[in-house]
Amino acid sequence: MEFAICLKGDIGPKRTKALCRQAELAGFTTCWFYDSHVLWRDPYPAMAMCMEHTETLRFGPCVTNPDVRDWSVAASLFASLQVQGPGRIEISVGRGDSSRRMMGFKPANIARMVAYADAVRALCRGESVRYDDCPAEVQLEWSDFDLPIWFAAYGPKALKAAGEHGDGLVLQIADPGLIEWFSAQATSAGEKAGQDMSRYRIMAAAPAFIGPMEQCIEQTRWFPAMVGNHVADIVEKYGTDSELVPKSLTGYIERRKGYDYRQHADKNADHLDFVTDDIVESFGVLGEPARHIDKLEQLKAAGVTQFTIYLMNSEEERIIAEYGDKIIPRLS
Repeated sequence: MEFAICLKGDIGPKRTKALCRQAELAGFTTCWFYDSHVLWRDPYPAMAMCMEHTETLRFGPCVTNPDVRDWSVAASLFASLQVQGPGRIEISVGRGDSSRRMMGFKPANIARMVAYADAVRALCRGESVRYDDCPAEVQLEWSDFDLPIWFAAYGPKALKAAGEHGDGLVLQIADPGLIEWFSAQATSAGEKAGQDMSRYRIMAAAPAFIGPMEQCIEQTRWFPAMVGNHVADIVEKYGTDSELVPKSLTGYIERRKGYDYRQHADKNADHLDFVTDDIVESFGVLGEPARHIDKLEQLKAAGVTQFTIYLMNSEEERIIAEYGDKIIPRLS
């Protein structure tokens, strides 16, 4: 199992560099950044900066979307980072939750997400591409590499697309049973489409906090509230009684009254009251190091190949250090 961190982009440049250097030395392989340009700083200058201060750490957005940049601009951006750090850029793609909603738009549909991923991948290979927003064929003649693309998904149609078109699946949750249920749909869809799924990757992205459980829960209660946005979209589409969506995922949002995107992924947000302690514990990786190891072993058995820590609960340096000292050596 690989380990990664994910940052919001609200940490200063000097500390961001230091966190990335520390993470690389601790055994983490990747640093992801939120790509929500209104809420936080654009992540790509930080990626370029941190590439110059690390040697092997990979970087990418977790997640980007089809509708905030022209597709050729996005492909050129990713290809430029490939030139700066060969083999150290990969991306994950979603519909665009906070990024789009902060501008008053709805997230993209799944068909557009797939078309974007296919176009960007082809452009990074140096192929000529024509897409709906551009009347002429576009080609990055100077680019020639295979861009790894993960898909973030929860609903049945998105999971199907992830298996058919992605190199990996991003699941913002750390519940082993739900991980297994989601990933089976993606891998089955890929196999039916004739894809080679032997190297398909599964990411569990969730907060991790080490300490007494009560403290851990209070530091990470924001996370199920954030996940609740995606769950609410699924419930709206498929209903609460659909066999396509497990009750263990949807039941907790019944008391949800709203969500303030200005406090997105904020541990001190005002919209957390509906989230119960058992859901917080189920969705994250919490407690003393031995509990982390046990939970991560369960995630690995469920098919997870990369555990990404949403590193935004406070005490970021301590969490990286404890993982590097007590946890990663046991599971890598």
